Amino acid sequence: MRCTAFIPPLLVLLAAGCATTRPAPAWHAESFSEKSPFEHRTSISAKSLCAVGQRALLSQGYQVESAQPQAVRGRKFFQPGPGHHMELGISLVCLPTPGGAVLYANALQTRYELKTIATNAGVSVAGMGSISLPWMSDKDALVKVGEETVADPEFYRRLFALIGAMESSLPE
Repeated sequence: MRCTAFIPPLLVLLAAGCATTRPAPAWHAESFSEKSPFEHRTSISAKSLCAVGQRALLSQGYQVESAQPQAVRGRKFFQPGPGHHMELGISLVCLPTPGGAVLYANALQTRYELKTIATNAGVSVAGMGSISLPWMSDKDALVKVGEETVADPEFYRRLFALIGAMESSLPE
């Protein structure tokens, strides 16, 4: 009789251990603070600031995909290990302010893995009915496995330090 008293609590503990928990939605962590690691303020014009941002990305090996007077997009590719690839995309938006301009930066990291995908093919002969002769083939493909905004303030501090150093070398 004593053993049966422990069975219901034991079942509850086992059920709790087997239950899958879902992560909280990402927007739960959003604080919308006035202090942002994604912005850099300066006294130069927005157009000049975006030109400096473009040169900063180019100087670090980024491919500039688009460059407009107030927006720049660049990306760089990495291969941290065999079968693993990463892409880092950076968007810069330059807006005028009363005392100069503000640059907003956003980096997006995308992760890919090399996966083998099996494919089937078949042949049908018309007039003789439907005869399928399947054969297998394997194909390697890069598959996106994750994507996230880079939120590390140190990353943006380094980017803005480079842009600030390049700003100071602009002709007056």
